[in-house]
This record gives sequence, structure tokens and C-alpha cells, in this order.
Amino acid sequence: MKAEENHGNTKKFGMVIDLDVCTGCGSCMVACMAENNVPFRKDESDKLKSITWMRVYKLSNGKPYPETDICYLPRPCQHCEGHEGHSPCVSVCPATATDYDMQTGIVSQIYTRCFGCRYCMAACPYHARYFNWYDPVWPKGMEKYLNPDVSVRMRGVVEKCSFCIQRYQAAKNRAFMEGKADIEEGDYQTACTQACPAGAITFGDLNNPAHAVYKLKKQPNAFRLLERLGTNPKIYYLSSREWVRRAGDNYLKNEGPAKIG
Repeated sequence: MKAEENHGNTKKFGMVIDLDVCTGCGSCMVACMAENNVPFRKDESDKLKSITWMRVYKLSNGKPYPETDICYLPRPCQHCEGHEGHSPCVSVCPATATDYDMQTGIVSQIYTRCFGCRYCMAACPYHARYFNWYDPVWPKGMEKYLNPDVSVRMRGVVEKCSFCIQRYQAAKNRAFMEGKADIEEGDYQTACTQACPAGAITFGDLNNPAHAVYKLKKQPNAFRLLERLGTNPKIYYLSSREWVRRAGDNYLKNEGPAKIG
């Protein structure tokens, strides 16, 4: 029996994002920052110092009008599995400040262990990790609106998307109090998933045949970013446009999957 069919207590949370539906509105970015206390600066023009756990990129097919086509691509942490949990960032961290949870498939970030070497940032092929150059400063009164379930990160540490792990912990606590053996699909959803007005983001257990993501990831138009690197990310994308799918794996001209050794 395949591992994904015998899901049992071993979960593999992930997303399927439909790029043909995404409008690039940025609601997922706003929801992510609000839910996870992601700090922002008064001047965000220097993107090297910006922190965006969820970032929406604008892609183009590079053709002139009237053949011009664009695509918006949301990019959270890909929560790579690599080989038996050895994702690139986990493998290089000398402090075990980032780890792979075999029970959920979530790549964690433990801020109090991080001493800011930034090896994980160098190892991540998706640029999904961010360094805190400054202690967070909130506009007067805004500190009252921070999420009490998420710790605020200090200067000198790296942070990233956590799949809103605090929501998973809360869902497990509710399930225990209600006497449930396990949480259901709708009990644990990320902030970006719920905030998307177009319904482009689907979140769930990739191992569970009863979850929508399990079926969506098997669609013929499904692909993952830089999949040929072998990082085995848990973010799947859907697009009916071939140029989008090719851009997702960064193929060169006259190059395709069959030509990759």
C-alpha cells in the first residue's frame, strides 16, 4: 500500500493554488501578515529588508500585445520534504532552529534557537525566508491587535511561513475537548486560504483521499516550483497555460522534462 493511502495519523499538509483563478489582489499577503504578526516598515521600498511570508509575483509570457499574457503566482514557504524530511533549510541549520515535522510535513522555525547565521536563507531555492534586521515597531495602539497565539520575532533571527501552525494546535485542542479522534478538513485552514476572495487556494492533508488537495494535486495541469531540484515541495500549482507551467520549473529554451537528466 502506498504511504499516501495509509495516511492514518501521519499527515502531510499542503496547498494547491489555481493560478488561472488568482487575480493578484494581495488579500493572502494581508491576511498572512495580520494572522502571524509579520512586521512592516514605514518605507517598504527596499525589498531586501521587507518580510513577506506570502508573496505574490507577477509573471509574463514576454510577448508583445495582443499576445501578452500575465499570471499572478502566490509563493509561501514550500515546506519541502526533500529526502525523508531533509529539506534544504533543515539540512544546513547548525542550531536546529528549523526542523521537519514527520507527523504534519510542516517545516518549523524555532525563533529562540536561531542565531541569525542565515544558512537557511542561502539554501532555500524559493527565497521564502526572511531576516529581521530590526526589532519590530508597531504604530501606536496597534500592539493591542497582535495575535496572542503567535510570538513576535526579535532582531537577528530568520522567519517564514508556518502554515499557521497555531491554528493546527488550536484545532487539535478543540478536537480533544470534543472527544474527536482527529481534526476534520475544515477545522484547520490557513489565513491566506480563507482570505482569498477568488478561492484560488485550497489547503489540506495531501495524504488524505477525503481532502480536496489530494484530488487537485493529481490534475494533469498540476506542477510544483523547481520540482526537478528534488526538494519535493508541498505547494502545488494549477494552470491550463503551458508557458506558466514551464516557467514554474524554470526550463530553458528548447528544454523540457524529457531532456532533464
